[in-house]
Amino acid sequence: MTTLFISDLHLESARPDIGAQFLGFLRGVARSADALYILGDLFESWVGDDDPDEHYATVKRALRELADSGVPLFFMHGNRDFMIGQRFADDTSATLLTDPHLLKIDGVEVLLSHGDALCTDDTEYQAFRQMTRNPAWQAMMLQKTLADRQVYARQARAASQQRGATMSPVIADVNQAAVEALMVQYGVNRLLHGHTHRPAVHRFMRDQERMTRIVLGDWYEQGSVVRWDSNGPRLEVLKR
Repeated sequence: MTTLFISDLHLESARPDIGAQFLGFLRGVARSADALYILGDLFESWVGDDDPDEHYATVKRALRELADSGVPLFFMHGNRDFMIGQRFADDTSATLLTDPHLLKIDGVEVLLSHGDALCTDDTEYQAFRQMTRNPAWQAMMLQKTLADRQVYARQARAASQQRGATMSPVIADVNQAAVEALMVQYGVNRLLHGHTHRPAVHRFMRDQERMTRIVLGDWYEQGSVVRWDSNGPRLEVLKR
């Protein structure tokens, strides 16, 4: 059995190269998988399931084709597409996951997360995250017109880019204590996440137990996937 994990594609019409690679991935490599897990930030922004954008519609159709081919599809919200809802899930035949999500593969437990909740040193972002994950806030946003939501998304994106340009790399990364606390809470020694765009396999010890944290990369210059089969997980690069 082979399970595939991806995250942080940040799909948008301004980057057709990423979209083309992803569509090829869905119609190629992913068709032979036993399941595909998307761990957030599939889209650069998502202001509601009612957005008629044709670029998004093309992606949704391709996801549905994959699911209809017999490959189970799972989706976890990221910090860019946290407004994805049940209509999207219905359109793509994807199962929405809570963050974090505990998964067992070949008898091995791994904790899945987008990863942004672990960046606890960035207190300003964590306050924003808490606000935007509130169902009441999301309901309020969905009452606004699509155009107003798109303006808000552009402004939030610009502010995020401005902050990111001056932010310390340490603050933007996950906090090790938060990582360990989460893994202990769920009783696992394996964690898989994205968000930081820093693909790597981190191994460390905690109370004489070997722990592993696998970080997926983004798709800006090349694809990033974790392939998990009977031999365990492998972090791979997909050349464009």
